[in-house]
Amino acid sequence: MKFIRLERDGRAIPALLDADNIARDVSAIVSDFTPDTIPDLKTRLQGVDLASLPALDQAAARILPPVSGPKNIWCVGLNYSDHAAESGMPIPAEPILFNKSSATYCGPNEPILFSDKMTKLDWEVELGIFIGKHTLNITRDQALDHVLGLTLVNDVSERAWQLERGGQWVKGKSYPNFCPTGPFAASIDEFDDIADLPMWLDVNGERMQTGNTAKMIFDVATIISYMSEFCALEPGDLICTGTPPGVGLGMKPPRYLGVGDVVTLGIKGLGEQRQTVTPVSQVVKG
Repeated sequence: MKFIRLERDGRAIPALLDADNIARDVSAIVSDFTPDTIPDLKTRLQGVDLASLPALDQAAARILPPVSGPKNIWCVGLNYSDHAAESGMPIPAEPILFNKSSATYCGPNEPILFSDKMTKLDWEVELGIFIGKHTLNITRDQALDHVLGLTLVNDVSERAWQLERGGQWVKGKSYPNFCPTGPFAASIDEFDDIADLPMWLDVNGERMQTGNTAKMIFDVATIISYMSEFCALEPGDLICTGTPPGVGLGMKPPRYLGVGDVVTLGIKGLGEQRQTVTPVSQVVKG
């Protein structure tokens, strides 16, 4: 299944993408894709005749993130061997975990907000995991059964805040719109091999990141099982699993985003995103 949410006339409409990538309205079956409806979502939608459901005009709608309001956004740092080498840091012995504020969560094509206090605004294409059911103390073999779907994420980061202002990484990861997500989420059975997904990111049409999930140090199942040892993962929670090389911080000299820059990114089987860096004063009032 491929889950997508569209906004029309101010209303969120849950939909499934059919074999032709046409969005089919499922709001008559489930009101929305939320932490409350996710646990039995696949059961309710299994076997639905998509051709019998209303088609939605995606071009005329705003694309929302695939799940409404995750309670938690978790992240894994330095999870690609080639990115760790780029950063001049050793391969982690265990996953490096941190959080992003849930207020960072937004649709895939929303603007990246720029504050005049930012000096080192950076990009990170990442594979995201949506958790499908309550998860605590599970084995690696059980982990993929706890996944609702995979998605595309840009883990936007302000490096000066993250690395130079003291405290934890969350400070440089939590500005509004720092987690564009989507355009859709796809269940694992949509993929031949989730450990071989090409990924890329461009800035102003110039290729910055080229990677593949084959380079992940800790794979999807390992991450979920490992995290479940320390905390409960809840339905709708999003886990951002790390980025390949090519981030601005790793360039010599470093290169960062400014107002007007356009970021495009994608992962095979998970679609594409497009964001424009925009002054926060133009978007958020007060």
